[in-house]
This record gives sequence, structure tokens and C-alpha cells, in this order.
Amino acid sequence: MPFISVIIPNYNHAPYLRQRIDSVINQTYQDFEIIILDDLSPDNSKEIIEQYRDNSKISHIIYNDVNSGSTFKQWNKGIDLAKGEWVWIAESDDFCENIFLETLVSLIETYKTAGLIYCQSVFYNELENDLSPYRSTNNIIEFIEKENFVEKKLIPFTTLINASMAIFKKGLYKQIPEDYTNYRLAGDWIFWAEIGSLADVVISGKFLNYFRQHSIKVSNNTKKNGINYSEEINVLKYFKNRFQLDNNKYENALFQHYFRFLYDSFSFNEGVKDKVNKLFFDNFSVKLNKRVRKQILADRFTHRYIPKLLKLFFNEK
Repeated sequence: MPFISVIIPNYNHAPYLRQRIDSVINQTYQDFEIIILDDLSPDNSKEIIEQYRDNSKISHIIYNDVNSGSTFKQWNKGIDLAKGEWVWIAESDDFCENIFLETLVSLIETYKTAGLIYCQSVFYNELENDLSPYRSTNNIIEFIEKENFVEKKLIPFTTLINASMAIFKKGLYKQIPEDYTNYRLAGDWIFWAEIGSLADVVISGKFLNYFRQHSIKVSNNTKKNGINYSEEINVLKYFKNRFQLDNNKYENALFQHYFRFLYDSFSFNEGVKDKVNKLFFDNFSVKLNKRVRKQILADRFTHRYIPKLLKLFFNEK
């Protein structure tokens, strides 16, 4: 069975570090090393990390002198240090079931052509103490050939929503371009597409990973400026060019991303909504532009007039 390198890239997640590290150390599958990387956290992360320095599973603890500004650069640093044949990027604010590695590693022998294996995740909203399962597959186990992975599992939205839910072959990482490091948020979407285009993919239907939602997530601050939507547009364009994504599927994905943006109740910074709206329309074809505007009119009719008509109808009854 393979040796696994577990990378824990941390930035400012002191409240969650113990649960994260302990959930890795307590895995039922024990053939692994842990590499902890801290990106100059301003909180007391270092104090917590140092408590694990003498643990036999810890192979590296590295503190940056300067903040890298990118979690994906931290990924690269950890993968370069990794001794394992397979890598697990265990994000510092997430946690998992203790059979996570045992379950995914067991699939390596069964599916020998696989280079990317992931389970299903549960969104954990700590503010509301709420668990919301996110379904990546309807099967107990799903096998996807590498030629089909992007269109089947990453379009229009990725089903690999969180790095903590996946393990991948380190050797594949060395073969992919570094375009994903140019992104703040959506780089993982490209990373998984590149990895999944080089080897087959397997999804376990078990919910083993907990993807924590909280107020100090870096992505929340970035989203206020609409960067997530601009990056998503660029990723879809990347898929179209890099993986010859069918134009109809590309435009359908743009369509769905636009309406998710249009009805997003998130509190953006001033002027961001108009800026992102223009960005979407700048990337629409004439045909897609007409389709979008038609849908907007239909939605307005549905939300403004249908309730009034129903109310009038039932009042008359």
C-alpha cells in the first residue's frame, strides 16, 4: 500500500488547527507523513503547530518569512517536499472522518489507472451549527475515464469543491502547467482538471470530509471584490481552449454561472456588481446574450406577476 504525504497549508486558522491536525494523526491508515506549512499567520497558529513538532508523523514544519499571497504556491512547496507516491492536501480549517485515508487508499489497488481519488464532502457552517451534504456522485463508487472528467465532473460547476476531499499521484503534478498558481480562488479548479486529464478518476460515495464555512475565510474577503466570478469566467475560457470544451457546453456553463451571480445575495463592495455584470456580458456571444436577456425577462415576469395572478385567482375563489 502506498505512502501518503499529507500537506497542511495554514494561514490564520489557529481556532481550527488542532482539530485538523488531530483528524489526520488519528487516521486508521497510518502509512503517511505530515508537512505543515504556515504562510506567516498573524494569529497564534505557530504556538499550536509547535505542540506537534515532536510527533513522529510530522516530517516538516515550515514558517514563511513573507506571506506568499497564494495557497497554491504553498501547495507547490509542500508537494516538492513530499516523499509519498500519493498526496493529500488537508486544508487547515477542515476536518475528516478517521477512515478517510483507509477508504480512498483501498481504491488505489482496485482502480490501478486512477491518479485522482476523492470522496464526498459535507459543508459545515459553524455559525449555524449546520451540516449540508454536497453530492459529487449518486453512486457507491464512480469511475471516470480521464478523457471525460472535465466535461462530466467539472462543468458547469466543479464537483471537487474542496482540496481536503482528494488524494492524487504526486507524479502527475510534475506534468501539469502552473497556470493555476495565477489564481486567488479558482486555481484548484484548473489543478484538478489538469490532474484528471492525465489519469482516470474515482469518486467514493462516502461522505468523509467536512468543509468548514466560517467568517475568517480568505475567500469571503476576495469575493467582496467579485474576483471569484472573474476567475470562474477565465477558468471556463481556459477549459475551452486547453481541453477543447464543446462551445455549447461552454456557453451553457457561462449561462449558469451568470445567473448564480445575478441572484447572489452576497454583500459585494460598492460598484462590484456592475463591474462583474459587464464582464459577463463582454464574454457572451450574440446568441448567448439574447438567451440571457430572454431568461431575465422571464424571471422578472415569474417573480413580479405570477404571485399577483395567483393571489387574484385565489381571492376570487
